[in-house]
Amino acid sequence: MELAYIPSPSRGVIHLGPIPLRAYAFCIIIGVAVAVWLGSKRWVARGGAKHTVGDIAVWAVPFGLVGGRLYHVITDHQLYFDPGQNPWNAFKIWEGGLGIWGAIALGAVGAWIGCRRRGVPLPAYADAIAPGIALAQACGRWGNWFNQELYGKATTLPWGLHIHKVNPDGTVTDGIFQPTFLYESIWCVGVAFLVLWADRRYKLGHGRAFALYVAAYTVGRAWIEYLRIDEAHHILGLRLNDWTSIVVFIGAVAYLVIVGKKRPGREAPDSIDPDARPLLAEAEAEIETGTETESEAEVETGSEAAAATEAEPEAGSADGQASQERRPTS
Repeated sequence: MELAYIPSPSRGVIHLGPIPLRAYAFCIIIGVAVAVWLGSKRWVARGGAKHTVGDIAVWAVPFGLVGGRLYHVITDHQLYFDPGQNPWNAFKIWEGGLGIWGAIALGAVGAWIGCRRRGVPLPAYADAIAPGIALAQACGRWGNWFNQELYGKATTLPWGLHIHKVNPDGTVTDGIFQPTFLYESIWCVGVAFLVLWADRRYKLGHGRAFALYVAAYTVGRAWIEYLRIDEAHHILGLRLNDWTSIVVFIGAVAYLVIVGKKRPGREAPDSIDPDARPLLAEAEAEIETGTETESEAEVETGSEAAAATEAEPEAGSADGQASQERRPTS
């Protein structure tokens, strides 16, 4: 008997009358809200307009959800299309099953469409939203906890995850397992802070902050995949997601190095967001006007002081002459 463990929720859905409220969906919604909030703050700080990130997210999020589900269904097709399986279950996204690789890939397509419509560069948008995506993943992994899925190998660690559920084939899983959802959630929070720090320290631009997020995430995903025991395709002894992590990591690092040499630094604020340019121009005008007014005031004040200085000797001379006239002669 284990002395300590992390309990799993007895259920992941609450019914509000006929309406099911699913924890998995709430975790995703919370993650999207966090990503848009943090991305907007970073975008505005770089010189962009306030609502640009949210407007582009309207395109990126649906594309990302579709891409994530497609990746899962394609790579785990046996769960839906093998004999005895129900193909319609492929549409039950609320039961879990989103592949981050497909979500990022197709989400990038949606973001590209949104960026084209707003006239902003996709790399700059990706840099602004990168740490928010990592935090969104951290939130989304708690949906796996509610669904009691994607756990790791059996363990005796005090932070092991207690799983007790009835599987689709009627068997029961009961035991203490590695809480891989928690490992990945913590790792994603660390990745978000890493990107925030590196971006502030090195002024990453032109997509490099996003590439750093991708590279850092894949490192953690590789060792977390090693712990997982859910069904997966293997190639040369490694799970498919391990190979994907390796390929994506190499691509992200190559992008960091190449773009860092060709386009160091960060985009200029006036090249990021056309909607923010009137605001920037207004701010610059206010600064210039304030500077001119201050300079003019300084000139006027200096002129008055000079005039007063010139007047003092004259007044002094007049007073001296009057004193001489009043002085008695000897």
